[in-house]
Amino acid sequence: MSEENSPQDSKQAPTEMRLSILGMRCAGCVAPVETALSSVAGVISVKVNLADHSAIVQGDADPDLLKKALQESGYDGAVMEGFEDPSEQEEMELQRYKQLVRKSVVAGVFGIPLMIMGHFGGVPDIGSEAGNWFWPEIALLTLWILYYSGGHFFVGAVKSLKAGQANMDTLIALGTGSAWLYSCVVIDYADYLPSLSAHAYFEASIIILAFINLGGALETKARGKTSSAIRALIGLQPRTARVVREGAELDIPIEEVGLGETLRVRPGEKIAVDGVLIEGHSSVDESMLTGESLPVEKAEGAKVAAGTMNLKGSFLYTATRIGRDTALAQIIKSVREAQGSKPELAKLADKIASIFVPVVVGISIFTFILWASFGPEPSMAYAFVTAMTVLVIACPCALGLATPISVMVAVGRSAQAGILIRNGEALQVAGTINCLVVDKTGTVTEGKPTVSMIEALGTYKQDEVLQLAASIEKGSEHPLADAIMRAAADKSLKLTRAKKFTAVAGHGVSAMLKDKAVLFGNAALMEAEGIAYDEFTIRMQYLAEQGQTPMLLAVDKKVAGIIAVADPIKADSAEAISALKQQGVRVLMVTGDNQATAQAIADKAGIHEVKAQVLPEEKAAIVKELQAEGLIVGMVGDGINDAPALAQANVGIAIGTGTDVAIESADIVVLQGSLLKVPEAVLLSKATVKNIQQNLFGAFIYNSLSIPIAAGLLYPVFGILLSPMIAGGAMAMSSVTVVANANRLRWMDLNDTEEKAYKQQVIELFAAFKKSWT
Repeated sequence: MSEENSPQDSKQAPTEMRLSILGMRCAGCVAPVETALSSVAGVISVKVNLADHSAIVQGDADPDLLKKALQESGYDGAVMEGFEDPSEQEEMELQRYKQLVRKSVVAGVFGIPLMIMGHFGGVPDIGSEAGNWFWPEIALLTLWILYYSGGHFFVGAVKSLKAGQANMDTLIALGTGSAWLYSCVVIDYADYLPSLSAHAYFEASIIILAFINLGGALETKARGKTSSAIRALIGLQPRTARVVREGAELDIPIEEVGLGETLRVRPGEKIAVDGVLIEGHSSVDESMLTGESLPVEKAEGAKVAAGTMNLKGSFLYTATRIGRDTALAQIIKSVREAQGSKPELAKLADKIASIFVPVVVGISIFTFILWASFGPEPSMAYAFVTAMTVLVIACPCALGLATPISVMVAVGRSAQAGILIRNGEALQVAGTINCLVVDKTGTVTEGKPTVSMIEALGTYKQDEVLQLAASIEKGSEHPLADAIMRAAADKSLKLTRAKKFTAVAGHGVSAMLKDKAVLFGNAALMEAEGIAYDEFTIRMQYLAEQGQTPMLLAVDKKVAGIIAVADPIKADSAEAISALKQQGVRVLMVTGDNQATAQAIADKAGIHEVKAQVLPEEKAAIVKELQAEGLIVGMVGDGINDAPALAQANVGIAIGTGTDVAIESADIVVLQGSLLKVPEAVLLSKATVKNIQQNLFGAFIYNSLSIPIAAGLLYPVFGILLSPMIAGGAMAMSSVTVVANANRLRWMDLNDTEEKAYKQQVIELFAAFKKSWT
């Protein structure tokens, strides 16, 4: 982004706040949180991320009102602002992990011995003399454990019920609370109950909590790994900067650096803010932002980015973007927004999750009535056990985490590879692309053309031809104009001020230079202006076939010279095109260049379909035509003229070295400018969609099978009833499995083939599951 177009000078965008949400435990919490925040005046949009318990709110809302709305819905929140320290977040998650482990251990230490004694006759009978003092004490002990190990579930359930909602807390509180109350009724009224029904379930209530808290601890640890990429990006932000003020160098907090200030960077230090180098030179490691391992040489006038590492040499630079406007800050923001966005696959899961808990409670009640009415004796005991098991085994969490946790890991993994995915929808669709339209200049080629040949005609000399061409191109933004300007600067040619400058899109430029009508462009421009050029056609054709772009200079309706510009193909373009073809993607190159030059470049890159001499507005039309054929079209470009096509495509992919307009129009940004990152993005998209499908399938199958089994479906045929304690353990582990499966994406080799990557899925799943435990 150029300094002139920096966010500071642009139109004021809506305020954006990031909130940390306390009390979100399952997918059923997402909709109430979104509804609560959206109801506050001034809120434009809300994105809730279940995976990291946060929300991004856009608009001009009062933070206190947002917090109040959350509290009224049974949740709490705090605005996250200022410098973020990844170590603090890691410490908070570690403390939560330890807290959940302690709660699990306390419940297990008392629950497991009680269960063992109950099965092997180590406890007195209910109603016996010894039982009359033993069981009340057990009731009090388990009540304390319910308070210590399960109090957060009961508090959450009460808050959600006050707000007229139901979530996972509701299921756990109903299941464990009813087990404790039922047991109290049994020991108080044992003389009035059939002997077969006189069984207490105190141990079940606390062992369920032991399993659920253990599962929550494992999920917290595994979920922390999913956000390792965003933490790594945050960790790149330096906390201090060395500024030069009144001749003195001072170390100050990064928040105090102002625009236009001069900063000093020494060897081995991180660059504090974005800027332009004004004195000295060095090599800078930009791999943390672009994924490119080779250091980049920086000299005066070069741009430097916050978070990159200065390797050698000390230099001074001027701050051009600070705070939230630096490239690093914008990348972090985009990654977070993408991690919180919802692809199409998530919508079905969200709809089911929104009604999941009420439906489960209804099934539990129906199960109780069915067993109490038609079950064998003791029917009430059977009815209670099956109803409690249904409540405990149902897991909305696995369903809710299935999509966001995979998106979160995939977006973070892509950012580490230098691929910035802006939303979940793009992440999903990229893998379905079967046609890719690529621009030539700056995409397939380096985008840094150089003048390869100057031929003067008539009475003109080479320097005169170059001087006239540079004078007229001074007002142009085309990459080829830069080549002309650099060539003139190298020869120290004095340029003439152009008047009546006009840029003819796709053709060239025209202007008045010292009362001379000068045109510079392609053959189409000459033909349109009625200038004869037939005698130069063969010469231009030869240059074009060599991969050069020939341009004609005309002065007062006569051709005065030919200038050829060559833009070398990128070293990895042919490899990238080959990889895309292996993925079954049809590749089409479009360019405003002439057919011969375009074909020469395409042949070198291995592209068989070329559309040349295409005007900027025609690129979007070509994308539309391909879409009309039923193709899922991706567009890769880097220039202003590519923006309409990038917006029209199913997935727009911008080269990060391109213009701001192109980048803003794209769904995916390749930070280092390599076309090889495009097949990597496609491969990651396919793997992510498969991962989400696996998670959703597992969550649906788990709940579809486990709830009927918990309700006693197997009892009439096999005489099998599921224990509530086993149900609690199964519920806890279902969420851990989903998170472990998503974490496989963190270790995915993006240079691998799709087939080989798919074959490794089972192996990686077990490895991920093992890592989530350790």
